[in-house]
Amino acid sequence: MVDSLWHGTPIVKIIGPSGQILRSASEGDLDVVITHSPDLEAKWLGGNHAAMTCPFVTSTFAVVGPPSDPAGVGQARTAIDAMRRIASRQVVFVSRGDSSGTHMKELSLWQRAGIRPLGTPWYVEAGSGQAATLAIADERHAYAIADLPTLVHVQGLRLRPLFHSDPALANPYTLYVLRQTPEHPAARQFVTWALTTWREQLTSLHLPDGSSAFVARADHCGPEPSKKSSAPKKPEAPKKKPEKKPAAKAKR
Repeated sequence: MVDSLWHGTPIVKIIGPSGQILRSASEGDLDVVITHSPDLEAKWLGGNHAAMTCPFVTSTFAVVGPPSDPAGVGQARTAIDAMRRIASRQVVFVSRGDSSGTHMKELSLWQRAGIRPLGTPWYVEAGSGQAATLAIADERHAYAIADLPTLVHVQGLRLRPLFHSDPALANPYTLYVLRQTPEHPAARQFVTWALTTWREQLTSLHLPDGSSAFVARADHCGPEPSKKSSAPKKPEAPKKKPEKKPAAKAKR
């Protein structure tokens, strides 16, 4: 969608797990990033790394699994209840295991459920992207966590979204302009476009049940994703960097 809608300065897209993208961003290798892992964002882009922090859109995660639903996830009351049902019945669960936003959401759900699945015979780490992880889960008649808009676009799966009606499964995306010296002249242009044209296109998309695939977040852009350090800054001489193309974005 970016390629077909963006007509400004050419950009170089770097797609990868949120953890990997955020690490690169903190090292000054990227100009613009879009990620969906709030805890990792605070870790890697806290302090003085981000010049702009813009809430973008929100989608929804779901616990997906085979239509037979052997763990009874479809009858769960909450996302935590769904995870406990899988663990108690020891039905295979396939994790992305790749430090992506989806993987971080899954780990937070296990933690809140008081469960440590790593090392158990029913817990499988794929170490792959969303499509490959879902394919493995499908083959094994297993459960997984998936972003609903992504699930819709992975073809040929028997997996079904079994539980997603819990605010804990919200999937917020945030757009960052990284603090650079000098800042790329197209970075803020891209942000303005993303918060208008691109976001309008995303929020017009619908899931098979008719619900919105993405919902717009408040568009107030702040200076930082977390509080600045209270330690006094040491003066630094400006660093000269060659001009580069802005890079976006992080994969789910």
